[in-house]
Amino acid sequence: MKQHKKKISNKGMTERRGNQHILGEATKIEVVQSHLEENVDWLKDAPVCELLSQYHINHAGIMQAEFPLEITRKEQSGTFMLACFSGEGRVLADGRWIKIKAGEACLLPPFVTNAIKCTPDQPWGFCWVRYIESRNATPIVTEISPVRGDFKATPMLMAIRGLITESTNQTVPAIQHHWVELIHNYVLRFAQPHQEDDRLWKLWKIVEQNLDYEWTLSQLAKSACLSDEHLRRLCKKQLGRSPVQHLTFLRMQQACHLLATTNDKVDFIASSVGYINGSNFSNAFTKWVGLRPSEYRKGR
Repeated sequence: MKQHKKKISNKGMTERRGNQHILGEATKIEVVQSHLEENVDWLKDAPVCELLSQYHINHAGIMQAEFPLEITRKEQSGTFMLACFSGEGRVLADGRWIKIKAGEACLLPPFVTNAIKCTPDQPWGFCWVRYIESRNATPIVTEISPVRGDFKATPMLMAIRGLITESTNQTVPAIQHHWVELIHNYVLRFAQPHQEDDRLWKLWKIVEQNLDYEWTLSQLAKSACLSDEHLRRLCKKQLGRSPVQHLTFLRMQQACHLLATTNDKVDFIASSVGYINGSNFSNAFTKWVGLRPSEYRKGR
């Protein structure tokens, strides 16, 4: 069966608003898209499956990446999930570079700066699903979504490859539908996991409704009926973040929402998400999102 594989020329493309693609001669891509993207070089010949749009998926694919691969997207307009099946690479999340290796996945929220890159002498195999989401809609990423966690990539890999094959050859919409449904549900399984210990879920629901409170690690642990260390271990295991990092994540998500949907002053938004000092809020927002609050608001 024919597979859609591309060898990408070794050149970087600096796009508008600071987006960058450096793919490299050895990097190979298999991808399927929801509609024909004629103005994007690496997508223009990819097969199309319009059924992806039912789940707001823009494209899904498989990449066998080699150094010097580096991709940066400012204000990526949808949730991005990456699942690694071989090697390891780096992903920019929460304003810092984290390692993603075989058997792990990461989940990046919409409307922030996202980036991935290979390291020298370390091939990186991964599959991905990229969504298109509105600023006014509820995103796939929730208060219990991990930034990084354990994930067996093979089922998602096979589903994406199956959809690519079905979309490249004689297409049968009923078969395409099954592949698309599988892909989307693998994302949901990772992004919105069933919590065996619901103390974390209850804690972050409380925090989300009181982001202006001056939370400390001890106060978070007390609200969850856990010790400080137990809460730290649970958060690292289930969310890939420390409790304080996840608190900041929730604050930044709410700030993004308020900047996009209201005309409230930045200082007021800062106060509503727990920052007394507007300058501290602006610096934290820029680190996590990749844009200053005023720049983010202009892009809404």
